[in-house]
Amino acid sequence: MTQMDRVSFERRRLLCALAALPALALSRPALAGETLGFGELYKSFGVLGLEFSDKVKRLNGREVAMKGFMAPPLKAEANFFVLTEIPMSLCPFCSSDADWPDNILVVYLAEKQTFVQYNAPIEARGMLEYGSWVDPETGFVSQLRLRDAAFETV
Repeated sequence: MTQMDRVSFERRRLLCALAALPALALSRPALAGETLGFGELYKSFGVLGLEFSDKVKRLNGREVAMKGFMAPPLKAEANFFVLTEIPMSLCPFCSSDADWPDNILVVYLAEKQTFVQYNAPIEARGMLEYGSWVDPETGFVSQLRLRDAAFETV
């Protein structure tokens, strides 16, 4: 191969790579943010209740992905649902955060999505928030939330 052929070959490779960039930008990125599992949510359980893990505290306000199951929503037009570790046919709502189970998380959707069956595995992505909070619209009390979230079946 001559020097001119090598330059031509390298030029073609560069042009092909540049032509592929728009397609890469349109493809769905690998999960942005970090993944978080239900077993990583809490550090301990003591007389004062559940203590959030160092990982939850570090990821507060950052985008995370969690896999789980969608508990049946309260109503069809709800903009949130409860992500559970295991499939639940009834929504695990709590009357106060003192009763907060250690294997659920509230997911507030950025935009409306069609809900899925309670036994379909999903992955939810959104901004992690922790600490007691009362939803002013529903009165629902939560300890952990994903905000501006979306989900897909996996």
